[in-house]
Amino acid sequence: MEHGGPLARAAEMDADGVQVFLGDPQGWKAPRLSADVQSALSGDLLLVVHAPYVLNVASTNNRIRIPSRKTLGQHAQVAAAIGARGMVVHGGHVLGTDDPAAGVDNWRKTFARQAEDGGFPLPLLIENTAGGGNAMARDLDALARLWDAVGEFGAGFVLDTCHAWAAGWDLATAVDDVRAITGRVDLVHLNNSRDPQGSSRDRHAPLTDGEIPTGLLVEVARAADCPVVLETPGDAASHAEEITLLRQALT
Repeated sequence: MEHGGPLARAAEMDADGVQVFLGDPQGWKAPRLSADVQSALSGDLLLVVHAPYVLNVASTNNRIRIPSRKTLGQHAQVAAAIGARGMVVHGGHVLGTDDPAAGVDNWRKTFARQAEDGGFPLPLLIENTAGGGNAMARDLDALARLWDAVGEFGAGFVLDTCHAWAAGWDLATAVDDVRAITGRVDLVHLNNSRDPQGSSRDRHAPLTDGEIPTGLLVEVARAADCPVVLETPGDAASHAEEITLLRQALT
């Protein structure tokens, strides 16, 4: 909770919401939040939790998939306890020698087994990813196969603009394209990209300083008409400028 914690950082940038990790983004440990930390995360701001990056419930490797499911459930419980609106998790992938259908079925089993225990205690928001030929949520056709398997469980969707750009999507139609598949866009990660379209590289850039035209990013946010999280590099002052720019552009 350095620098006063996420609520203090949000106030510094005049943000309406905040996205947080509950622990090490590259770690497997269950979150252990003290009462003081939980209190610091409460308030009137929109709160979204991001699951650790290492999780991959699609994997055919038992040593990855099984702890991924366990850790996902643990983080979901704590996220719900602190009032998070939803929890973001990457779509994951299978190895190059595996059938992607196995990964899709592993996602279905994740939701189905959780449903036996009453389901996830808050919306699980699956995010599109930038690279990987056997990724579950990189390409629109792959996303359609995934949603055929998990849509019935109420899965939500996060549109990351940098990831979509890296995967070669047309951002001018991305919101409509996703909604045609999932019926929803629950959250936008509005990030510019350091690399050209179709590069498969997940390297975020500031909102007005990347390969994606700023106006195009604004139109994605407008079309999605849902909460927006900025995962752009920079300090509090630059983030405050980005927030002001978006507010003015969307009014």
